[in-house]
Amino acid sequence: MRVSRIVTFVTSVLILSSAPAWADAFFTPFIGYNFGGDSANCATLTNCQEKHTNFGVSIASMGPLLGLEEDIAYAKDFFAATPGSESNLFTAMTSLLIGVHAGPVRPYGLAGVGLVRSHVSLNPTQVGTADQNAFGWDIGGGVNIFFGKNIGIRGDLRHLHTLQDVSVLHLGSIVTGQKLDFNRASIGLALKF
Repeated sequence: MRVSRIVTFVTSVLILSSAPAWADAFFTPFIGYNFGGDSANCATLTNCQEKHTNFGVSIASMGPLLGLEEDIAYAKDFFAATPGSESNLFTAMTSLLIGVHAGPVRPYGLAGVGLVRSHVSLNPTQVGTADQNAFGWDIGGGVNIFFGKNIGIRGDLRHLHTLQDVSVLHLGSIVTGQKLDFNRASIGLALKF
C-alpha cells in the first residue's frame, strides 16, 4: 500500500512540474539490449557474449527545458536462454526529462520511477515459477538527432534498479530475495508531433 502511495505522489509531482513546459509530443519505438549488473552474459556494453534483444516504446512531451516520458520495455530471456527455463522482464517507467529542445541535435537526461515485473520459470513442469512486481527507478540520458521537422533517431542509455527484492534465475535455479540492477542501451525512431 505504501509503495502505491509513493508511486502516485511521485507521478503527480512529475506531471505537475512539467505540465507548463509541454510543447512537442514524441513517440519513439526502440530496440536494444540490457547489460551489466544482473543482465546475463553481458558484463559491459562492449563485452557481451550473447545479446538478448529488448524492445519497447517511449512516449514523451517536451518543452523548452523540461518534459515527461513514459517508457515501456520488454526483454525476453533476461536472465539467459538456458534449456528447461524461461525468463523475461517488463518495465514501465515514468521519468522527468531535462534537455535542450532546439535544433537538430537534442541531448537530454532523465530520472524516474515505475514498475519492474520479472518472470522466471523452470520448464517443462512449471514447478518453479515466480512472477513479481517491484517498485524501481531509472536514471540516464541520450540524444535525439532530427533529420527533418518530425523524424529522427534516438540513442538512449539508462540504469534501472528495483527497490524491492524479486526472484531471479541463476545457474538453473530460482533465487529469491535479490534487487535487480542493470543497464539498457537502445536506439529508436524518434517521431515528433
